[in-house]
Amino acid sequence: MIAITQTGFLFRTISVVSNGQSLSSKYAVYVPRWYDGSKPVPLILFLHGRGESGTDGQKTIAQGLGTAILFNEAAWPAIVLFPQKPTQESRWIDHEGLAMGVLEEARRMYNIDASRIYLTGLSQGGAGSWAIGAKHPDLFAAVAPICGFTNTWDKGPVTPQSVAEGISTLPIWTFHGLKDDVVLPKETEAIVAAVQAKQAGMQGVPPIKATYFPDANHNSWDAAYRSAELPMWLFEQRKR
Repeated sequence: MIAITQTGFLFRTISVVSNGQSLSSKYAVYVPRWYDGSKPVPLILFLHGRGESGTDGQKTIAQGLGTAILFNEAAWPAIVLFPQKPTQESRWIDHEGLAMGVLEEARRMYNIDASRIYLTGLSQGGAGSWAIGAKHPDLFAAVAPICGFTNTWDKGPVTPQSVAEGISTLPIWTFHGLKDDVVLPKETEAIVAAVQAKQAGMQGVPPIKATYFPDANHNSWDAAYRSAELPMWLFEQRKR
């Protein structure tokens, strides 16, 4: 951990190996105004959607959690990371190295509570939350995917069953709009069903939570992130 003098939304660059290639990537980080490094604080890794892909390192705060923090910063007392994948066509699981690299850099720079590291994202980032959360269940205290999906349509390597195998021991709260015509609600429903089936034989595991907004289209993230309930639930979760 190093001495921190800057707070608010900050913009940085990191060099990592991602998807088998060396990558220099810009990213954003939110540091609460009151942060002084004197005590451990929670950390949230946020994965953006298709439209925020690129190399500018700034669009990532324009949708979802970034605007929710601007709307009500008191609800989000955490270091929040906003990595940016370079292309719209690539998946977050292809850039796992980037996401994990940004997270590990933050753990070196800030006084992070290792028992309160959370993962969330929307659309493509929701898919990334399912996939990366399933690969790193020992790292995250909870996962909150919003309008996410797996590769069920092309029989890809990430399926509801493969996600359930890795993620079912974690506290999960997922969200979707029932009028979503970009990522159909059945994508989340299939993952929820797979997780529920996996959890049926487990003891002491919190059952997956799923909220479906009846009037929301693809943008179900504003309703989720700007609610009082999601951040309250999230920060109550601690890695066991």
